[in-house]
Amino acid sequence: MGVVAGAAIGALIGILFAPDKGANTRGRLVRKGEEYMGDMKEKVNHYRDQASGVVDRFAEMVHSTKEEIKAKADNGKVKHV
Repeated sequence: MGVVAGAAIGALIGILFAPDKGANTRGRLVRKGEEYMGDMKEKVNHYRDQASGVVDRFAEMVHSTKEEIKAKADNGKVKHV
């Protein structure tokens, strides 16, 4: 994310110092901003999906462990927790 932010800042500085009409500069800024926002949204969605997968696997592991303990307790191998 730092690379994307650095690239966005570099592009912004380059556009602001380039000799061009104000309307053209504003248009370029808007397009670049939309492009970088799209990139950031993709990265955020990717990391959110990864985190969701980790949480789901952890929940399954906890549930499985709970069921194993319950089964052992029902068989008299472990006192109820």
